[in-house]
Amino acid sequence: MDEQALLGLNPNADADFRQRALAYFEQLKISQDAWQVCAEALAQSIYSDDHIKFFCFQVLEHQIKFKYSELTEVQQQLIRETLITWLQAQMLNPQPEKTFIRNKAAQVFALLFVTEYLTKWPKFFFDILSVVDLNPRGVDMYLRILMAVDAELVDRDVVHTSEASYYFALTLEARRNTLLKDTMREQCIPSLVESWYQILQNYQYNNSELTCQCLEVVGAYVSWIDLSLIANERFINMLLGHMSVEVLREEACDCLFEIVNKGMDPIDKTKLVESLCQVLQSAGLFSIDQEDDVDFLARFSKLVNGMGQALITSWTKLIKNGDMKSAQDTLQAIEAKVALMLQLLIHEDDDISSNIIGFCYDYLHILKQHTALSDQQKANVEAIMLAVMKKLTYDEEYNFENEGEDEAMFVEYRKQLKLLLDRLAQVSPELLLASVRRVFNTTLQNWQTTRFMEVEVAIRLLYMLAEALPVSHGAHFSGDVTKATALQDMMRTLVTSGVSAYQHTSVTLEFFETVVRYEKFFAVEPQHIPTVLMAFLDHRGLRHTSPKVRSRTAYLFSRFVKSLNKQMNPFIEDVLNRIQDLMELSPPENGYQALLSSDDQLFIYETAGVLIVNSEYSAERKQVLMRNLLTPLMEKFKVLLEKLMMAQDEDRQMALADCLNHAVGFASRTSKAFSNKQTVKQCGCSEVYLDCLQTFLPALSCPLQKEVLRSGVRTFLHRMIICLEEEVLPFIPSASEHMLKDCEAKDLQEFIPLINQITAKFKTQVSPFLQQMFMPLLHAIFEVLLLPAEENDQSAALEKQMLRRSYFAFLQTVTGSGMSEVIANQGAENVERVLFTVIQGAVDYPDPIAQKTCFIILSKLVELWGGKDGPVGFADFVYKHIVPACFLAPLKQTFDLADAQTVLALSECAVTLKTIHLKR
Repeated sequence: MDEQALLGLNPNADADFRQRALAYFEQLKISQDAWQVCAEALAQSIYSDDHIKFFCFQVLEHQIKFKYSELTEVQQQLIRETLITWLQAQMLNPQPEKTFIRNKAAQVFALLFVTEYLTKWPKFFFDILSVVDLNPRGVDMYLRILMAVDAELVDRDVVHTSEASYYFALTLEARRNTLLKDTMREQCIPSLVESWYQILQNYQYNNSELTCQCLEVVGAYVSWIDLSLIANERFINMLLGHMSVEVLREEACDCLFEIVNKGMDPIDKTKLVESLCQVLQSAGLFSIDQEDDVDFLARFSKLVNGMGQALITSWTKLIKNGDMKSAQDTLQAIEAKVALMLQLLIHEDDDISSNIIGFCYDYLHILKQHTALSDQQKANVEAIMLAVMKKLTYDEEYNFENEGEDEAMFVEYRKQLKLLLDRLAQVSPELLLASVRRVFNTTLQNWQTTRFMEVEVAIRLLYMLAEALPVSHGAHFSGDVTKATALQDMMRTLVTSGVSAYQHTSVTLEFFETVVRYEKFFAVEPQHIPTVLMAFLDHRGLRHTSPKVRSRTAYLFSRFVKSLNKQMNPFIEDVLNRIQDLMELSPPENGYQALLSSDDQLFIYETAGVLIVNSEYSAERKQVLMRNLLTPLMEKFKVLLEKLMMAQDEDRQMALADCLNHAVGFASRTSKAFSNKQTVKQCGCSEVYLDCLQTFLPALSCPLQKEVLRSGVRTFLHRMIICLEEEVLPFIPSASEHMLKDCEAKDLQEFIPLINQITAKFKTQVSPFLQQMFMPLLHAIFEVLLLPAEENDQSAALEKQMLRRSYFAFLQTVTGSGMSEVIANQGAENVERVLFTVIQGAVDYPDPIAQKTCFIILSKLVELWGGKDGPVGFADFVYKHIVPACFLAPLKQTFDLADAQTVLALSECAVTLKTIHLKR
């Protein structure tokens, strides 16, 4: 072997050596006999370096996986002998191999098993067992091999094939795995189970590591072998014994969980679970409060959850089969576990609680199917409800300023609890409403002296009721009188109690979230609107000390104002005055730290636009207010653009360009209050937006920071096409000319949708403009597509692919808008060039999205030009190029029918042929 190249296998080697080692590995994979050198190195323990040993196993793995069928019988025998020799050496070596080498070796054994067990090596496991006997190192390897075999046969997380042939290979693999498991069940499983029993018996008191490994194997195999081999007295008693041994009980728990999880006859399953429970209970394992090992309790909780869900599955099957007597017995067994379930659900450790939620959820589902609940069941429902309310509460350690992994896990756990709450509402909505109301009222009466987490959860529960007790279109305050009254009372308490002033961000945010969720309350009691508006506008909301609160409030404020619409009329000017300072464009040089980020300011500008447009003011007044809103932006824009032209320092240029972009974005956002040109005209605002347009367009001719400036102006033009319609058209030619100057792939890709929007909206109105800019646009596109790129530059390749798609989308818009004359009038040579690019797109590029578009263009052109009066030479083009393309594309190897987009491309390809048939 190339000793120099092998040096690069060391993780500390420098990049050149590592590169060389990688290249050497690729070389060995292709080589005919390199694997024999590696096999010999392993069998004779030539190398002591761990990374080289691992490398040798990798080469063998590659040989077995991809080139095994090319080997002769003798060579295949050599691989078997190498592995067995290596295994024998493990028991004699002074030191055991590193774990990563043992795992890799186990994977290679498992691959060979899958390849040879049915044909050449039926005694695979017996040969391994005869070598390892009960030697601890041998047993360790044997158990690792068993886990690797299970992963090959059962573990669906392992994807062994590429996406393209994935489904086909999956079916073949599933069949092979079924055959392997069937053969194992017949030939060796009883012997393997016996070996596990011997290992457990031999090592349970003196080698906890091997015992746990063996329990893991039992747990893995139990899902697909005959359960009676494991679920019998000697095995179960041993496992239950392990439940009392501290170092074994977690693995024993998982193993019992797998046994309980195994599908079986419902009556047998109930008996099995009940007998397990009896023994566990008599061993004192149900006394949760006396156990302080949370890791074990988390596993135990998972086991109890498994037992509970198994009983519920049995109950469901028995009901379905009409066996009411057994179903009743099973239901009693379920009810008997509820006390234990509640202890685990309420446990202060969230992992323990989270693991039992499945059982809890399914139990409530059973109760939901009962027409009347017993007193005990009602008590259970109430106990679950109280547990959920308690567990929803934040703990002292939760870090609101810097949320990390623990906080994210709690948020996920809260989502699980929310599902429980929703299910509780289905079982007993009255009870849920009464419980929440009681907690809410008690907490809010004394919010000043109550800890933040309790105040937050009280408001949170009110918030959650909106989804737990669903209504259409948020009409919580009409219909069912009891519910409407309760919710109305709680909302009144919320907005009048003063709790919005609570000094904790979680409470503040929950207050605003709830107010917005129940916005219909303010239609019923509009007298509370000023109170809530003030909370939004002062130090509790948009001027809060926490940026997180300010940011979220900006969004919620815009939702609140939009939802109340006409009820905002009396407050419009006051609100506009109060938010004026929040809308200031903060230029980079003044060092002033604005209260809101530019993203937050977008919501404020949108809110201001909505207030003005939806007001009951006259058109003249609306125009004045809109001008007051937009004039400062325009004035600032002119000043900043001049400064940008003069700026030398690149950082300063970037800061100024960002600020200019924000100004355009803010103006754009105010127009969201308008749905079309009609509403802009009615408000008398067309002129203001035309002024904005004239102010912003000069930025396109700025030679600095082109990408940022163009992006902002482009977005503004998109909005103005909707708001001003044909009034925008005079500005489009010069804007387009500037945007096409020395542009890159991304610029073009973003410019084309603008042209598509204009084309689709104005059609023949813009025909002269399109004819004029058609070839300049195409030249710009082709120039970028023909730029040389490095072979491995993925992002450049992706940009080109996206630009190609945009180009074809443009042609599709032009032909689909009935404007094929735009293409036809470009001169014969240019028309031909365009047509050939479409043929190329349909056939040569393995991009089904682009191919689909190309076939749509071709069938449209055949429909328009394929008749007798079509352009000269087009009929020839149809037969020489379009028809062959329809057959060449699907014949390409890259045309993958397992991909949904490719199927759509094929469908359009068929439409093209059909159109040719109809037209010719």
